[in-house]
Amino acid sequence: MRRSTSMLAIGVASLSTLACTNVSPPASATLDATRIPQFVQPLPIPAPMEPTGRDGDVVEYRIEARQFEQQILPPPLPTTTVWGYGREGDPSSFHSPSRTIEARSGEPVRVTWINALVDDDGDFLPHLLPVDATLHWADPGGHGHHVDADAVRYTGPVPTVTHVHGAHSFDHSDGHPEAWFLPDARDIPEGFRRRGPTYRTQGDAGEGAAVFEYPHDEPATTLWYHDHSLGMTRVNVYAGLAGMWILRDDVEDALGLPGPAPRIGDAEGTRYFEIPLVIQDRSFTNEGALAYPTSRTEFGDYDGPYAPDSDVPPIWNPEVFGDVMVVNGAAWPYLEVEPRLYRFRILNASDSRTLILHFSDDRARFVQIGGDGGLLSEAPVTHEELVVGPAERYDVLVDLSRFAEGDTITLLNRGPDEAWGGPHAMPPQDPADPTTTGRVMQLRVIARSDAGTEGAVPDTLPVSEVPTTALAPRDLVLIEEDVEGTDAPLHVMLGTLEEGALMWDAPATEVVQLGDTEVWRVANTTDDAHPIHLHLVQFRVLDRIPFDADAFSTAQERWLDGEGAQPVLEDFVTGAAIPALPQERGPKDTVMVWPGTITRFVATFDRAGEYVWHCHILEHEDNDMMRPLVITP
Repeated sequence: MRRSTSMLAIGVASLSTLACTNVSPPASATLDATRIPQFVQPLPIPAPMEPTGRDGDVVEYRIEARQFEQQILPPPLPTTTVWGYGREGDPSSFHSPSRTIEARSGEPVRVTWINALVDDDGDFLPHLLPVDATLHWADPGGHGHHVDADAVRYTGPVPTVTHVHGAHSFDHSDGHPEAWFLPDARDIPEGFRRRGPTYRTQGDAGEGAAVFEYPHDEPATTLWYHDHSLGMTRVNVYAGLAGMWILRDDVEDALGLPGPAPRIGDAEGTRYFEIPLVIQDRSFTNEGALAYPTSRTEFGDYDGPYAPDSDVPPIWNPEVFGDVMVVNGAAWPYLEVEPRLYRFRILNASDSRTLILHFSDDRARFVQIGGDGGLLSEAPVTHEELVVGPAERYDVLVDLSRFAEGDTITLLNRGPDEAWGGPHAMPPQDPADPTTTGRVMQLRVIARSDAGTEGAVPDTLPVSEVPTTALAPRDLVLIEEDVEGTDAPLHVMLGTLEEGALMWDAPATEVVQLGDTEVWRVANTTDDAHPIHLHLVQFRVLDRIPFDADAFSTAQERWLDGEGAQPVLEDFVTGAAIPALPQERGPKDTVMVWPGTITRFVATFDRAGEYVWHCHILEHEDNDMMRPLVITP
């Protein structure tokens, strides 16, 4: 699906009590990204979220999702209406991306998540962005897939549910996509369900809220939290519902890394040497509103007919790419740095974009000490560039001691302005626009101070063993389904060798026995690399095996049509296995599954419950590229 999305713009929807509509707000021209000044705003550095209190050993938070204005574009360009998380009752704490939740291993946290997407009168706020009501989605009104032509765009109260990505959570607090809940608004339409079918709470939260508990029985790591509502994760995250979640422990403390990171109560002007970088791509209207596709026609591959006259969703796009790079909630910011060692925790929180990061000056390199699930095993790894798929995290050290006061270094991106086809894409893909999406942020070197902890690059890191198993591998497949008679994507789906592509609501096929260690072999028959994410577990990437995806797909189609034998992956292998990359030498929860390869990873499923696994290109997971993951005693 390597086609760029041409971004048309939308205005902020007006408050409405209607559930669905086909009437779009008046369109506004998209802001020309080349007219936005770059490197004129300082990088926002999110402070930690302040807890509400403690209950014995448990740290408690009350966190709301709200709508507010934020200066994302540099002044005098207008502010942007966004959504974000913040501490209940503290308007100053709301930001997008949201404040970081800081915790320590072994220190449990309890969060009351509150859907506060209401106006000052207590009426619900409709979505800032177009919600396609023809998908399999949260659907509080219970209209189902087959809505009338005048009801394809939903404008009712917005469901939310928060997932802590990468956390070793119980299923009741995992943010299951059908565990959503509506705000406690006074004008919820009659007949609407206020809670999804898998809603659960670990305390009396009342309407519009749920209590989730996190045991934090995993080692130090860089997690993140974001909305996970079924079929609308993409629009809720694009609107702003995301933030970092950092877990620390004594092992990491003993490494002597540079600091400090932001802390609660820091004085204004405190210098930080550990800094989170949440990178997203966005587009904007001339009025400063978030711009997002209002029609499938904007993808440029299919002109209709659309649902309800066909199975093709009229609003959903196969991928979405913005033309403005936003870091920590500011467009193309700059960061003043000293000539010394820094620690950056990098998160790609984009909808569909794979980042390929590098510095404009090759004296600056990334020394990776960690990834999705914590520290790398054995030793740090040095990179000239980082390939960061959607939802992946990199914990890196960058030595700026070779630079002098007055120097500038630009963090660049050469990842394409379309879906990434993997390192061996044919034909080779064009890199990002060097004037816009090819630039991320700027580092400006200032005079050195005596602040903070100097830190050093560790020579070694703790060894983490790769689990082994005698069980047969579990074979799975990624399949693109096109609109009949075209090459226009209808779904990108997950499935099995036996049953082919499966919808989200098909009976669970990934049913694992509690305590089992399994090797998953995920065969990608599509043209794009997909960031595959498993909830609950951290796995270890083993290798990627080239295979003949076209021949396999033909054989599987014959099998599903009742002809021939069920295909066996080994029969289609075309080359030697490519070992896990150096940056994957540690626990991960998201892996880039390259096209034309069988990606193998191994995990131990150590907590019973109903979870999910999915692609983290948000457009894909919202249109059935997600399946249940059931771990049963």
